[in-house]
Amino acid sequence: MATYDVIFLGGGPAGYVGAIRASQLGLSAAVIEREALGGTCVLWGCIPAKALLESAGLAEKLKKAKEHGITLDGVHLDFGPAMKRSRAVSTQNSKGVEFLFKKWKVAWIKGTGRLAGGKRVAVKGADGKEETHEAKKAVVISTGSRVKGLPQAGLELNKTTVVSSDEVLIAEKAPKTMAVVGAGAVGCEFADVFAAFGTKVTIVEVMDRLLPIEDADCSAELGKAFKKRGIEQLLGAKITKADVRPNGVTLHVESGGQKHTLEVEQVLVAAGRAPNVEGIGLKEAGVQLTDRGFIKVNQRLETTTPGIYAIGDVAGPPMLAHKGSREGHVVAEIIAGAPYHPVNYGNIPSATYCHPEVASIGLTEAQCKEQKLDYKIGKFPFSANGRARTSGETDGFVKIIRGAKHGEILGAHLVGPHVTELLHELVVARENEFTVEEIDLAVHAHPTLSEAVAEAVLDSMGKMLHA
Repeated sequence: MATYDVIFLGGGPAGYVGAIRASQLGLSAAVIEREALGGTCVLWGCIPAKALLESAGLAEKLKKAKEHGITLDGVHLDFGPAMKRSRAVSTQNSKGVEFLFKKWKVAWIKGTGRLAGGKRVAVKGADGKEETHEAKKAVVISTGSRVKGLPQAGLELNKTTVVSSDEVLIAEKAPKTMAVVGAGAVGCEFADVFAAFGTKVTIVEVMDRLLPIEDADCSAELGKAFKKRGIEQLLGAKITKADVRPNGVTLHVESGGQKHTLEVEQVLVAAGRAPNVEGIGLKEAGVQLTDRGFIKVNQRLETTTPGIYAIGDVAGPPMLAHKGSREGHVVAEIIAGAPYHPVNYGNIPSATYCHPEVASIGLTEAQCKEQKLDYKIGKFPFSANGRARTSGETDGFVKIIRGAKHGEILGAHLVGPHVTELLHELVVARENEFTVEEIDLAVHAHPTLSEAVAEAVLDSMGKMLHA
């Protein structure tokens, strides 16, 4: 039995960041992980999906090559090589985490772990042998989440005709037709990818718009952009019946007061994720769950059992890699007794990497209305931005919601080129309580996409210059 100061159960963005930070603070740290390091984000989520989206974006740009004086003959789109490239990028990132473990002397214990009483963790290796390790200070549960099907709609995942994001990330070719069930970030991103590679895509969403948690204006703008690309959308939809066959699926859907029958080769279920809480000894250890099935934690990320903490997807929404990483950073400082800044859950950025991209921070306009806040809106279209015109990416806008009296940034919502990068100026502003006036004082280089942020700020103050 080996002993460490802290043991992390799971090597995803929450666990591996927490372990590295713990080591930086002088603690001996170990991570129990049965797969390669990096978790869902690196292996089956963020990284390989964004690599595919980069390929999809290039495919879309090639359609406009003639405008740039570039004539391309015989262009052939092949999903297989794009998928293989995405797997290579994923592997490279995972190897990068391995390097960091060696650099910071973090131990990687390969196997499946479960709580074994006190601060002990039992680990079963690939050979079936079990060993036990003990933490002197704390055990941190960072087991993440998994994809889930929709059995209530007759859509049990079968890895062939009814698939999750896991299966499409190893698919060798794009299907001719696909229904994407769920229009959150994952659904919209994969709808984008497959549409770019020639698949006839139909999105089926129970809510009345794409990206239901985003600002309604952003949802509408993305809906228009997808429609221009031929991506069909059945919104406010209900799947009444699903006939799953070995070579395809028939979906019977009600939407907008009409009945639709979809004959598709494949259904991609993108209707959410479930926390990995089974089989890790929570009940025996006295670790309680919330009503929604996540591990219950306090403000210090400690569970109902002293000395056992939980971070990342398993500890509750938002189920985002960067939120988990921040929790890993913070929990390491808490366990080490170092000064720490609590996670600001009101300032976690949201990013969707389809084309156009969507990014946001803070309150939506609907939430401002619900809270009866006195606010003003500033909005600037990328169609009026010089840099966006040069690249031919003019869909979308920057929308700023500010407090009417003091000018504080209540929320920011962006749709357009590279907005997942542009957002962070506003994340920093909100974290430091900057007002729109203070953003205006910062000179934005010309010509840049970030000028759209500056112009939206000006519009919120009634003095926009370029639209």
